[in-house]
Amino acid sequence: MLLGRTSELKYLNNYFDREGSQILVVYGQKYIGKTTLVKEFLEGKNGYYYLARPCSEREQRYQWGGQLARDGYEIGPFPSFHDIFAKIARRSSGKKVLVIDEFQNIVRADGQFMKELVAFVNNQWNRDEIMVVLCSSSIGWIENSMVTRIGEAAYELSGFLKVREMPFEDIVQRFPNFRIEECVEAYAVLGGFPGFWNRFDDRLTIQQNICRNVLDAGSFLFEEGEHILTDQLREPGVYNTIMASIAAGSHKLNDLYLHTEFSRAKISVYLKNLIELELVEKVFSYDTVGRENVQKGIYRICHPFVDFYYTYMYPYLSDLNMMPSGEFYNRYIAPDFRRYVSEYFKKVCRQHLNRLNKKARLPIMVDTIGEWIGKDGRLDIIAQDEEGRALIGLCSWEKPTAYEDYEDLLAYAKKAKISADHIYMYTAYRFDERLTLEAKIKPNLKLIQISDL
Repeated sequence: MLLGRTSELKYLNNYFDREGSQILVVYGQKYIGKTTLVKEFLEGKNGYYYLARPCSEREQRYQWGGQLARDGYEIGPFPSFHDIFAKIARRSSGKKVLVIDEFQNIVRADGQFMKELVAFVNNQWNRDEIMVVLCSSSIGWIENSMVTRIGEAAYELSGFLKVREMPFEDIVQRFPNFRIEECVEAYAVLGGFPGFWNRFDDRLTIQQNICRNVLDAGSFLFEEGEHILTDQLREPGVYNTIMASIAAGSHKLNDLYLHTEFSRAKISVYLKNLIELELVEKVFSYDTVGRENVQKGIYRICHPFVDFYYTYMYPYLSDLNMMPSGEFYNRYIAPDFRRYVSEYFKKVCRQHLNRLNKKARLPIMVDTIGEWIGKDGRLDIIAQDEEGRALIGLCSWEKPTAYEDYEDLLAYAKKAKISADHIYMYTAYRFDERLTLEAKIKPNLKLIQISDL
């Protein structure tokens, strides 16, 4: 059964239930769960699925024709796309669904393919309605190049569905045997990608899962962190250098320049490509009056598994290939892992607040929940309502939360020049006695244990 994706499935079914034919584009990162979503959508429908290969136009037709022949259709070895569509159209009566996965592989090799597809959908000889679902893992190409590439065929597209990462609450459902702390750790490594989740076993510890399913040279995920990058980009040497530099702590353009000695202009171009692929993000601090105290131009890796790879595997590949995975984990990962997970714990806490906000269970109704990154200190959570009332928060993963942390939070809010009308403090450990007492006498201070997530 499909976990989550209720709104995405509803979106597809709403289009299917409409009169007439449609062409939809469904896209999202690799391992995000597009194929599983489409498979669930096809249940009970008259559907046909084809996975396009990265090959020449002629080879594509040969492969598709071969698939049709194996399915029992009489068709030549190198059928035209018109012949392929005709066979699919005549397979049975009623509305049909044609799914072409990784369709960009066809479009890149054949500039006429989309015109033929549109003609197939709209041509009167095809009496039955058809819904074409074009899937792609190439986010940058879909959002920045596709319309130019397919030309007027873009006007025939009925809609776009971007499949995004699954939220933390779904990983909790996916791994019922994990403690909540282990779910956060799994989320920090795998992110919201169901295709990665399937590689972990909640009967094992997080360390055992990492050693067996990520660090072991024979495991599926061993080189996948780099493949996610190199499968979509040329010049892997340049991109590897930039990603490794960010993972090592070079978060500003000048830091990257000093580390790599690439020109700033060159780094900016490559960062733009990484941002388009949603592998790197430029961090925009929440806009407050205290702009002079904000760090600007901060870059960080935003794909959790890619982040894990370049943080713990890429710098130590020689030892990774020579050491037993358990020894490697204890030497390079264990001493720093809580620090690494703490950044993703903040993301989990912000998701929790977003859920409360959608259910109108916060003291104020906010539009966005973000973070404030100062030159000295930070606010892990910050949000405001239309009247300017503010909610700030702290997310403490590495140590127990003390009253002094509360005082620091108020000091950082002062630097941001924002009034702390409401304060939410999260911890993975416990709150000290003085802070617990403070929360009892101050109604605007809320303390939240990790178990409450």
